[in-house]
Amino acid sequence: MSTTDEPVESALGCRPREVLDIVGDKWSLLVVRHLRDGPRRFTELKRGIDGISQRMLTVTLRSLERDGILTRTVHNVMPPNVSYELTPMGATLREATAHLLRWSNEHLALIDAARAEYDARTAQPG
Repeated sequence: MSTTDEPVESALGCRPREVLDIVGDKWSLLVVRHLRDGPRRFTELKRGIDGISQRMLTVTLRSLERDGILTRTVHNVMPPNVSYELTPMGATLREATAHLLRWSNEHLALIDAARAEYDARTAQPG
């Protein structure tokens, strides 16, 4: 860490880490990414995010709503329809993390290969 960051770090304590915990969990950035083109219903998000359970999607959406990253809108139709949409702050989060998500996609094959190589190397006796 550079010396110019130290006063900010000590003044803020661990607060930046709290934000990083929010956006760095396993699902939050994927939810934010899927909301980039506008409002989505729960079922659309569930279908679009591979591997997320209904419970985990619910927990993630509630957390992001609590933190002001997205809004939840209940439409009074039969049956009731709920949609989720990024707030202006959520849109800035999406912009800030778009490069990280792109990097992740571009390097998946290399990461898989490195993991396989490491696992093979460490599994051998000696």
